[in-house]
Formats: sequence, structure tokens, C-alpha cells
Amino acid sequence: MFFSIGLTVFAQNTAPQQIPTQTAPAQLPTTQPNPTQTSNQQAVDFYNQAKSAGMSDMDIEKAAMQRGYTLDQISAMRKRLQKPDEKAAPDPNRDELDETRDQDELDELEDEANNEKDSTNARRATGRRQNRTFGSAFFARASNTFEPNLRIATPRNYVLGPEDEIVVDIYGNAVDNFRMKISPEGTVKMLNLAPVYVNGLTIEQATERIVNRLRQAYSGLNRPGSGTYSSITLGNVRSIRVMITGEATRPGTYTVSSLATAFNALSISGGPNRNGSYRNIEVIRNNKTLKVIDLYRFLVDADLRDNITLQDQDIILIRPFESRIELTGAIKRPGIFEAKKGEAVSALIRYAGGFLPEAYTKMLTYQRNTGTNYVIGSIDSTQVETFPPQNGDIFTVKRILDIVSNQIEIRGAVTIPGAYAIEDRCNTILELIQMAQGLSPRAFLNRGILERSSGDTQTGILAFDVRKLLSGESPDIPLLPGDIVTIKSIEDLKEFTFLSISGSITNPGNYYYYKDITVADLIFQAGGYTEGGLPYRIEVSRRVKNDTLDLPSAQNVRIFTLNVADNLVLNPEDQKFKLEPQDIVIVRKSPRYEPQKTITIAGEVTYPGSYTIINNFERISDVFAKAGGIKPGAFLSGARFYRNSELIAVDIEAIIQKPSLPSNLLLLDGDTLVIPRKSETVRIQGGVHNPSVMNFDSKFGYDEYISQAGGYTEQSWKTRAYVSHPNGRTYRTKNFLFFRSYPKVVPGSVVTVPIKAARPQRERTPGERIALLSFIASMLSTATLALITLNR
Repeated sequence: MFFSIGLTVFAQNTAPQQIPTQTAPAQLPTTQPNPTQTSNQQAVDFYNQAKSAGMSDMDIEKAAMQRGYTLDQISAMRKRLQKPDEKAAPDPNRDELDETRDQDELDELEDEANNEKDSTNARRATGRRQNRTFGSAFFARASNTFEPNLRIATPRNYVLGPEDEIVVDIYGNAVDNFRMKISPEGTVKMLNLAPVYVNGLTIEQATERIVNRLRQAYSGLNRPGSGTYSSITLGNVRSIRVMITGEATRPGTYTVSSLATAFNALSISGGPNRNGSYRNIEVIRNNKTLKVIDLYRFLVDADLRDNITLQDQDIILIRPFESRIELTGAIKRPGIFEAKKGEAVSALIRYAGGFLPEAYTKMLTYQRNTGTNYVIGSIDSTQVETFPPQNGDIFTVKRILDIVSNQIEIRGAVTIPGAYAIEDRCNTILELIQMAQGLSPRAFLNRGILERSSGDTQTGILAFDVRKLLSGESPDIPLLPGDIVTIKSIEDLKEFTFLSISGSITNPGNYYYYKDITVADLIFQAGGYTEGGLPYRIEVSRRVKNDTLDLPSAQNVRIFTLNVADNLVLNPEDQKFKLEPQDIVIVRKSPRYEPQKTITIAGEVTYPGSYTIINNFERISDVFAKAGGIKPGAFLSGARFYRNSELIAVDIEAIIQKPSLPSNLLLLDGDTLVIPRKSETVRIQGGVHNPSVMNFDSKFGYDEYISQAGGYTEQSWKTRAYVSHPNGRTYRTKNFLFFRSYPKVVPGSVVTVPIKAARPQRERTPGERIALLSFIASMLSTATLALITLNR
């Protein structure tokens, strides 16, 4: 592991550096790759170059620390070196061994899909797609799952070996410091003293030997009263090689830190594959099984007793699983679990986290492969602790029904309706009503209903008199589990009816009918009268039900006309007439009441603005006197009159001169009259060569304006041309025989020449050409004969 650390540091060293070693260094490599972009193979090459330059692993690490690299950076590169180079060429002999867990699962799903011959296999395959083997998710991202901590205190049981570094600090009356690396022979050498053999010793055992040897130079070292003491700790640790074999996701030989544990190595290898056991993993040392690891102890109980420290040449053997059981249904962690020999179903349920709250725990069902077919069985709660599962069993925990065994229910007109428990204090209808805090004030007391299941597909109904039950006139009725008591309210048993009110009322519409409601009550609910409403002329329309003696056979309603106080004060006369369901009330408006109406006049008048229409007989000509008359610059020929934002074509100038004209309209609310200034332009548009706006010239007529616009185009429709005057009126071209009369152009006019719609030209057929030539020849012949006759 530390070889890799030294390699990473050296890859960052851009210039050779003199490092004190026992051997003079040779020329060092000077290439500086980016550590985040360096492949593992490049790192190995740099490491080999550093070694050939005479640098030891400790020297490489020391150079890294002197360069300022942190332990986190070193650890990150070490983890990269533990993985195969993603850019390296694949080894064909290792393809099968390097399959990832994901590929194994895909292969398993494919095998299951191919074997889905019947519904049983299909259901089993679906279950396996949803539930993976318990423990596999732990190794799904194994790269960061475990990493040995290199910054911990020296483990007391750590066994020393070659390449480990021992740090000796002497303090007190004498001060010194030694950093010694264990040689391949297993010894360390201090000062001029004889080497000390420490290979295979724990750090405590090695400390005793080293202190004894140092006493040759420092007498009384670590003895009471001597004043000279020493501290011996572990410095840089060595790398060891362990082999992971058997049913591992990525079996092989791995170089790890000497502080690495079994879980570290399993994490690097990706853990067991799809056939590997999570409960039978052996750590073999010197051809003997040192430990059998059960990962479930760690995954379920966080027990680290199996996480032993590895030593060089240890072997981790992952055995194939012996038995796997599937748990489905109302279980906290459904999935596939590995069972050890002698374990009962209860142990697997514990691994699955236990039952869900809604689980039916009285009985479990299972499906078992007999070797020839599948059979199903069941076990009760007393057998869970002893029933031994078999490989391939599928146990299903069902859910309990949503029915409570001791439940009764009361519905309707009670204070607190709902479900209650049948018990000593609540096992009759009267006691249930008392438990529900009594009846509501609007409860219907003539009848109640008890629904009771008779055990078959039908539910029986028992009616009882609520009033007699409460008074004790009838005996109380015992209840059974599942009974439902219903007591309705008065509103539940009648048709809910409405009253309608309209007319001069604030909020017209439909309102609920109440017993003994009057017209004044309904008007009060509707917000009272609007302005102009007549309280002395209110009409009530009532449909006829029974009393039809004084009505014609064709009449189905009665009409009542009432007077109601306009201030809605309580009046004994109003209380005499009671409304009935479906009555229609209409409040009439005063015949002389009308909302105020205004007209707006703008433009060239003395006082533009809005003016009130005094009566219903005011006309357009009456507005000018209110506005103070017309200004000198007013252009009456271009005056525009709008009603509801729509232009009404009227001749205002003619109206002023002769108010009796039909165009002098009656004014309505919102009318607008605009008197503009005189316009001095004329617009020509449509089928002319140069559509434009030009100045008005009193000497010009229609033809001159067309000429000014470049004349007609080929597609212009001359006979349909028209002129729109600024007051909104439009005048078209008139035609009589060969004579044509064009409209007059006034200031502000718009001359429009329509454009003929383009018609697609159709090529004549040969027959049509012959007929046309024959017609022309006939006409020429007739004309020639006529000329000859005239000349004679």
C-alpha cells in the first residue's frame, strides 16, 4: 500500500531531489503527470523509476510529506491504484473473473426470464427482480465502503514484519530520535548497537527487546528514577498481499495495508457474487481456517467480531451459499435471505426487520420445491421459532383485513357519528347513542335503522322507533359486531325547496325555503330593494296544487299582488301572507325611474365634455347649444357620431341646418360626438399604381386624384370604386349605359379602388380553338358580305 503512496508522491515531484539514504541516488525521473489524469500503469512506471534511482519506499513517502501533500491526497491515489486501469488492455484470461455484480444480476434475470414456462416461474422471477439477496446492496459501491485508517494509534496486537517502520523517541536527561525500517531479515539497527530481531513480534514484544538493547547506550532507560525514558511507536506500515478466492465478485490477489482487515479486503473484491455465501466466508492462514465470517452478524447487529486484521499471504475463501429463502408480503425488508443450517424461520424474519404493523402473524404460507413440482404449505405463529426452511422456499406474510372484529358504527343525526368498540358499556343501541353524545336537535325520531349482516350475501335491516327507545317505552336492542345504526335528520327526509326573487332587488336569485317565511323575510335575505324598486307593487306567482275550484282549467298558477313596507319594518299585515315552496317573487320598478344618461361631445366645440340627457326626446342637434356652440375651425362635414363604440354615418352639417331630418337621432346613454378640425388630405388606396396620401385641392376631381396616384392597375375594378367621407358615409361609382359618374371627393376622404380577384387561366383545348377560329371566320365573312351589299 505504501509503495503506491510513494509512487503517487514521486509522480508529483518535478525535479530530482537529494534525499539522505544509505545509497547515493541515481538520476531521478522528472516527468510531472497530473495525479487526477495518471493511469495506474503510469504510476507503476514512475514507481519503478524511483526504485531504480535508489530511493526506498520510506524515502519516497518522506519526499511526499516534504512536498506538502496531505494524507487525503495520498489516500485518494492509493484507492485508485487498488483498481485496475480503466484504459489498460483487457486480459482475456481474466474476463470471467472481472465480471461485476451488476452483470451477474443481469445474467440471473436473463436466466429467470428464459425459464418462465408457467405462472409459478413467472411470479418467482418477478419477485427476484424486485428483491435482491440481502447484503448485496452493501457491496454495490464497495470502492468507498471500507478503508483502513492510517492515522490511528498503534494497535497493541499488531505483528511487525519487513518494511514496517519503528519510531523511537528518547526524552528526559537524553534526547534522541530514531526511525528504523525492518530489514528483509527481520531486524532493526540503532546507533552502533547490534541488530535487534523483531520480525513476527507484536509492537509490545518488540518494544521490550529494543529498550533492552538501548540500555547498552542509555543505562537505566525506562527505569524509575533514571530520568531517561523512551517511546516506541509504529511509523509507516508495510504492504501485504492477500488472496481472495471462491465465489467473489472480483477474485484475485490484492496488495493492501498491513492494517487492513477482512472487511477491507472483501470490500475491494466486491464481496460475494450471485452464488457466494454471506455467512460462510473463511479466513485461511498457514493452511488453517482462522475465522469463519458471518456478514449477517455485522449487517443486522453491527457486530465486528469477524473483522479480524489480515496478515501477509492470508487467503479469504468465499464458499457457495447452501440455502437461500425468499420473504415477501407484509415484512419490513422483503427480499432473499441466506439461511444457515439449524436456523428457523424466526431468524430470517429478524434479518428482514420484522413484521409490518398490518401483518397477519397468526399464519405464514410458503411455497417449496420438492424436486418434481412446487407445493404450498402454512405454519402458525407457534411453529415460526422451530420450523426449518429449505433452499428455495418462498414465505409470504399476508395482511390483515380492514375490518375490526369488535366494531359497531352509528351514522346520521348524532353529535359524534363514527365507529365505536362494542364493550360492556356500549353493547346496545341506547348505549351507543349515549356514547355518541346524544342525538342532534334536528334528528328524525319516528324511525331508525339497524343494518346487520346475516352471514350470507344479504344484509338485514331492523327498524325501531327512536322516540320510544329514548323514553323507555320499547325495550333496548342488543348490538352485534359489525352492526350499523342510522338515525336521519329531518332535512334528510324531505325535498329541499327554493324560492325565487327577481326585479328591483339587490341580490336576485334562488333562496332556501323556510317554514312560515314571508315576502319581507325573503326581500331581507336578498339584500333589500334597489333604487327605484316599488314596495307597494310586489307580485307573487304560486303554482297550483290542490285548490283549483275558482280557476280556469287552463290556468296552473295564482298571482298575488302585495304591499310591503319599504323599510322592511316588522308589520303584522306582512305576516299574514306566507310563502310556499317554489313561489316566484317579482319586485317591480317605478315607471318613471330611469338611470341618468349622458352624452359626450369632443373636438371643436366651446365646452367639450359629458352632458346629461334631460329627457327621452333630446336629439343630436340639441347637444351643440349645451356645448356652447361650434368653434370657427370646426369641420362639420367630417364630424363622427359613435354609439356603443360603433361609427354611425350621419351628416352633422345637414342636421344643424335642418333638424327635422331623419338622421337627427334621439340620444342614448353613452353616445359620443366628435367634431374634428378641417382635414386637408385625401387618401387613395387599392388598385392604383401608387397608393398614397396627398393634399386636397378643390380644383381636382375624382379622375385627377386617380391620376396623381399613378392611374389604375391592370387588376383594378374601376366600376366598383367608392369614396368614404370623413363622417362615415360612403358613395360609390354610378354607371348608366356608356356613362359613368364618380363620387365627389371632399377633404379627409378615402378613395378606394377594389382589385379584381385573380382567376386562374385555363388553357383552351384543341376543340375550343377550332370553334373560336370558326366563329371569327364566320363573323368576318358576314361583315364582308355586309360591306359588299352596302357598296352596291
